Amino acid sequence: MEAYRKCAEEMLDFIEKSPTSFHAVANVEKVLEEQGFIRLDEAKSWKLEPGKGYVVTRNDSSLMAFRMPGDGEPKGFHIAAAHGDSPSFKIKEGPEITAEKAYLKLNTEKYGGMILTSWMDRPLSLAGRVAVKGKHGIETRLVNLEEDLLVIPSVAVHLKQDADKGGLNPQTDMLPLYGECGTEEKKGVLMKRIADAAGVDAEEILGHDLFLYTRQPGRIWGEDGVFVLSPRLDDLQCVYACMKAFADHVPEKYINVCAVFDNEEVGSGTKQGANSTFLEDTLWRIGESMGMERSRFLQMIAGSFLISADNAHAVHPNRPEKADPTNRPYLNRGIVIKFHGSQKYATDAVSAARMREICREAGVPCQTYANRSDIAGGSTLGNISTAHVSVSSVDIGLPQLAMHSAVETAGIKDTKYAVDALGVFFGK
Repeated sequence: MEAYRKCAEEMLDFIEKSPTSFHAVANVEKVLEEQGFIRLDEAKSWKLEPGKGYVVTRNDSSLMAFRMPGDGEPKGFHIAAAHGDSPSFKIKEGPEITAEKAYLKLNTEKYGGMILTSWMDRPLSLAGRVAVKGKHGIETRLVNLEEDLLVIPSVAVHLKQDADKGGLNPQTDMLPLYGECGTEEKKGVLMKRIADAAGVDAEEILGHDLFLYTRQPGRIWGEDGVFVLSPRLDDLQCVYACMKAFADHVPEKYINVCAVFDNEEVGSGTKQGANSTFLEDTLWRIGESMGMERSRFLQMIAGSFLISADNAHAVHPNRPEKADPTNRPYLNRGIVIKFHGSQKYATDAVSAARMREICREAGVPCQTYANRSDIAGGSTLGNISTAHVSVSSVDIGLPQLAMHSAVETAGIKDTKYAVDALGVFFGK
């Protein structure tokens, strides 16, 4: 268990340092740059060299990292993709609201689908980025207040007899309490605190992307420490596994690519989402730098493989009937290969077989997931990405409970299982 625990602890540390997709991308970039990866700029020309690694970001919230093989022409691309965003509450413009001449609360809106009640009555804080006027135009700064600053208070059961039955209104029931305002309305107090964290004056902030996050740290729990509890396991658990395996392995015959997309939780339809040209643009620029003609590049694409990694629903101990009768993944029993008849998951017979072979070679167990036929379920990155880059693709995930809760549960073994399997993939 020691190796599983060590990997899980490193994953939890990564998640704690990554309260938003902006921080997750910055932390992946930092790990890779410490290992010698060279930062690229989409707005500038690229000169790539054999055997070296590179990283490029878009919107500060999505990332493509790739490593070139040392000798010979590569057979294709080995790509692992995950997403760095998680459901949360986004701060609106002009967010301060006074209530009853006593309270100061913040105006927020939902980002993605979430279990609303799980966000109530727990300490929250704010993180994200701000845009400021710099010497060379608009610049962005990461901010993380790292204090217990906010709470979304629930209504006492005595005052609302159905308080524990949901039916919450995001505009009226879910606004976080920030402070007290006395008899005079407070204006700008939040942005002043944000500006202090960014090292600028409040007047210099020209825009912001700020999100609530729970202050509860991740932890290992359960009999013999077999479970993990943490915010944002969906999908930072897979981001960590992809990053770790990618950073630790040098390719022999393929160009390795680690992709971290933003905005999966809201449909991926942004310039930095999986439904953008980011992956396609990056792969083409790699081929272009190698002097490839379009036809040779398309041959490379045809010889490539994509692992889309986004967590999966484990069978729930209290509601096992919600799971499919025969495809029933459990915590600590390995990587989940996901199937969907209507192609919300990109897995097919060939890509599933290839993933099973990777797991076999890594000595890692795998299991399968399919929705009940009367439950719609969600979608993920695989089929969206392959609409832009037509590669064979498999959708996988790590099993978890309480997906889209403020805190989620997973198994202590499964992160290492993913790192080991992706390591075999990236080592080819």
